[in-house]
Amino acid sequence: MTLTLSRPEQGNALSHDLVEALHRGLDEALGNGTRMLVIEGEGRNFCTGFDLAGIEEAPDADLLMRFIRIEQLLARLWSAPFATLAIAGGRCFGAGADLFAACSTRLALPDASFSFPGAAFGLVLGTRRLAARIGEDEALSIIASGETVDAEKALEIGLATGHVTETELEMMVEKATAAAVRLDPETFAAIRCAAGDDPALLDRDLAALVRSAVRPGLAQRICDYRAAMKRKHMQDKSARPSSTH
Repeated sequence: MTLTLSRPEQGNALSHDLVEALHRGLDEALGNGTRMLVIEGEGRNFCTGFDLAGIEEAPDADLLMRFIRIEQLLARLWSAPFATLAIAGGRCFGAGADLFAACSTRLALPDASFSFPGAAFGLVLGTRRLAARIGEDEALSIIASGETVDAEKALEIGLATGHVTETELEMMVEKATAAAVRLDPETFAAIRCAAGDDPALLDRDLAALVRSAVRPGLAQRICDYRAAMKRKHMQDKSARPSSTH
């Protein structure tokens, strides 16, 4: 079964409707005996994170609920009783990078890049799961610095499980699917459960998110961060040497 993020003109950013559609997709996968769930993005980017459209007018309470639904989605993927595979190209930003990290098999195309900026506006989302993937020190360094990680480094540190070209992709998906269906569904689900998290840890993830997001001024912090990134982009652009002909 494949779920495709289909908002290419918006970088497949996670709107309310897209997040709810992904929840429904997971419901369907749980009900129809899916053995491998593939998540991919339409267009140039896998997922550019939380959809910021209209954020200036959004009440903090609405933003909090949207982030809670994203955290619940990530937790469901992380603990799913079947194999999950994300295919990432282009930008994988914020909650989009968390979505990638939540899957059990994670294939990065050569142009993929990953960034986890939530801490810059006071949000704790996916931090413990990222640390479980790549180690606590590496996770804290990437989160604190705002570093953008390319596909090669993503593979090196364990954020990606494979670094593949477009021509290799079909073969890698087939290989992962074969591994997912080798065991009977009950055994595979039991192994995933045994290797996965105690539900209490997932509850702690949710609590950490809520504590960080419930601080007054969430929308303003996000707007301030976005404005700062725009200023930095303009400064970087103006600092580049102009080409001469």
